[in-house]
Amino acid sequence: MEKNYVGSEVGKLRSVMLHRPNLSLKRLTPSNCQELLFDDVLSVERAGAEHDIFASTLRDQGVEVLLLTDLLAQALDIPEAKDWLLSTQVSDYRLGPGFACDVRGWLADMQHRQLARHLSGGLTYGEIPSFIKNIVVDTHDANDFIMKPLPNHLFTRDTSCWIYNGVSINPMAKPARQRETNNLRAIYRWHPAFASGDFIKYFGDENINYDHATLEGGDVLVIGRGAVLIGLSERTTPQGVEFLATSLFKHRQAERVVVVELPKHRSCMHLDTVMTHIDIDTFSVYPEVVRKESQCWTLTPDGRGGLDRVQETSLLHAIEKALGIDQVRLITTGGDAFEAEREQWNDANNVLTLRPGVVVGYERNVWTNEKYDKAGITVLPIPGDELGRGRGGARCMSCPLERDDI
Repeated sequence: MEKNYVGSEVGKLRSVMLHRPNLSLKRLTPSNCQELLFDDVLSVERAGAEHDIFASTLRDQGVEVLLLTDLLAQALDIPEAKDWLLSTQVSDYRLGPGFACDVRGWLADMQHRQLARHLSGGLTYGEIPSFIKNIVVDTHDANDFIMKPLPNHLFTRDTSCWIYNGVSINPMAKPARQRETNNLRAIYRWHPAFASGDFIKYFGDENINYDHATLEGGDVLVIGRGAVLIGLSERTTPQGVEFLATSLFKHRQAERVVVVELPKHRSCMHLDTVMTHIDIDTFSVYPEVVRKESQCWTLTPDGRGGLDRVQETSLLHAIEKALGIDQVRLITTGGDAFEAEREQWNDANNVLTLRPGVVVGYERNVWTNEKYDKAGITVLPIPGDELGRGRGGARCMSCPLERDDI
């Protein structure tokens, strides 16, 4: 099987990209966390320790784990990558030409690992050397950000997603996350593991304003057998879906894209916070959101480079048709109405499937984990008391790079 090929959500997971957060979480404060899309500040040490357990759980199951900071530092060894990233992330228009030039020059001399940390963790005015003088510096305090931290890099699922033999490098909806995409663009363009790879870039690799055509990987489920399921959420728009679906069909990587409309609210930020694929015929769902009356369509190629659209009677029927199975089995969030709502908020449905019927999930979701167990699904539990405060579970925190078909 080719490297960098993701053929499903539940086939054997072979390689994954994670991000162990550090500097960006240290800079999360009660006054800035909302703007940075976090509901709370996290204990940095405990979040890091929990993340290490997540990574070692995956390695123990034979999954190759690549860390974003390592990949970024290695990509920076390529001079062209470093020049591009510095001019993109520290642009003349952001800082003014004089100041930007001085900051880029200073950063360019830094060790690449330290530079990678700043590209995800941010940079303050207090951290730059005193010889860099400028009117921009004069009008800022030491703790103001030159580059804001990117704490949501923790959720590697969103910034890019591999679909069959290619990747979508996603234009993010919220300003707090848009710079993340540039770090991924640099990795996929220049890192030796990807630069010579024979894979397709479906969407999002250009430095342009994508306007309303936004897309995030948490809304994209590669359900397999030539089908992709995408949620229309507060972050993924019909415009973004149209670009991705058109490209998938043009490159003959998918035969159909099933699209489902989600409510636009925080607890259901992405499709994978309310629904994940855990065995060939089995999905975990939060029934308050994944409802019979949800609008749902199937997109197929129209033969002229455009899309045919059929409105479906129900999401389950559309999935059964796409996968060629008689009946989808649903496991709903556990407990009574209160417990289910709490566990959904704590990502009980956001599990990462390692192979059919084996998933990684937060140990705190006891009611739902018990339901999985009774249904014959094995849960490998990880602690998430701190990580879970970022509102993302094991699926959100992982970007599969290589996974088998079903």
